[in-house]
Amino acid sequence: MNADGRALAEELCRAALAAVEPAAAVRAFLSLEDGVLRVGERRHALAGRVWVVGAGKASAAMALACEELLGPRLAGGLVLCKRGAPRARLARIELADADHPVPSREGCEAAARLAASLDGLGGDDLVLALISGGGSSLLAWPAEGLELEELGATARCLLSASVPIAEANTVRRHLTRLGGGGLAARAAPARVVSLILSDVVGDALEAIASGPTAADPTTFADALGVLDRHGLRAQVPRAVRARLEAGARGELPETLKPGDPRLAAVQNVIVGDAAIAAIAASVSARRLGLRSELLTTRLEGEARELGAFLARLLRGMAHDGYPLRRPACLIAAGESTVTLGDAPGRGGRNQELALAAALELEGEERVLLCALASDGEDGPTDAGGARCDGESARRARALGLDPRAHLARHDAYPLLDALGDLLRPGPSGTNVGDLVFLLAL
Repeated sequence: MNADGRALAEELCRAALAAVEPAAAVRAFLSLEDGVLRVGERRHALAGRVWVVGAGKASAAMALACEELLGPRLAGGLVLCKRGAPRARLARIELADADHPVPSREGCEAAARLAASLDGLGGDDLVLALISGGGSSLLAWPAEGLELEELGATARCLLSASVPIAEANTVRRHLTRLGGGGLAARAAPARVVSLILSDVVGDALEAIASGPTAADPTTFADALGVLDRHGLRAQVPRAVRARLEAGARGELPETLKPGDPRLAAVQNVIVGDAAIAAIAASVSARRLGLRSELLTTRLEGEARELGAFLARLLRGMAHDGYPLRRPACLIAAGESTVTLGDAPGRGGRNQELALAAALELEGEERVLLCALASDGEDGPTDAGGARCDGESARRARALGLDPRAHLARHDAYPLLDALGDLLRPGPSGTNVGDLVFLLAL
């Protein structure tokens, strides 16, 4: 693929991320007039204090938008951010460091402080809760009887088994005090407006950051079911297993369920998600002269299998004109997983997807696949994703690299790095899952 194809892919990535820039997403849903805050179609009179809390990879930028809009109407707030993430200096809202994907002592203490800041609020007060992907780890204040180290060990188990985020968060919200509606319960009787940037396929409120302001339809028994499906019950710490089993026996209070009166004063609003990003990229593609369609916003499954499937779809476009004729761009959004074996190499789910696609696309002309993590962080690497074309596999072999061997040991990073095919946008400050662009030019 020539430089023009790569430039097109970069432009589509920029358009997608611009559409889900967190501050802009918040501004699109909030307005203030004559002491009334409008959130979507609902209005909230600002008769009491306005307090801001939040957690997630996008929380700092979301907090900035709230402070700019509300100014002196804000009484204050505390928002937890991923350590090292870009952030602006705020005058009224405190930003505190926490860690992702494994929670830290500092983050746990900050989550406890955030919860304490909600004590004493009344029915006239309004809490703005800013929630985005990564919040499960940042808000990880262990439930009574659990230690932080046990939460961390459980998080590592879930990560190593590549448990999908919705299932992983079913477990997590039954192990912490603020998940599963816990934050909303702590804020009651204050009104809560939760502004949510979704990184979860399907936008299930209980799954995004483990649902701190949402009803939880799942149970302790469901959490045990997740562990059993992935063979993890015996691997998680004994105290975690004991808590989930006690809860399943009815010996512990459940998370907040639909209809709980503590959720009556809560408004949950999705301000950005993968669909918004993908549609913006599709509009940009048409503006650039490409036929474009959104294939799905529910892309899930094993990264290498999805990479091969999407590459075959791209070959079909290139040869047969289905589902689109050249020049064309097909877009998919969601989040894949990688099931790691023993002694895996270095990479991320989007890098693995791209490497698998490279093998399937070998020899094809004027095609390009680009896979991007919207937060700019693809696995434990400095890359945000990768691209490949019909020449990628051949170029790798010319460098003495075996694409199939690298794929087999989950070691996509060094091969793609050698080819110059890694995407390194840096942390984007947003997080709506992954985007894949299929270009036939």
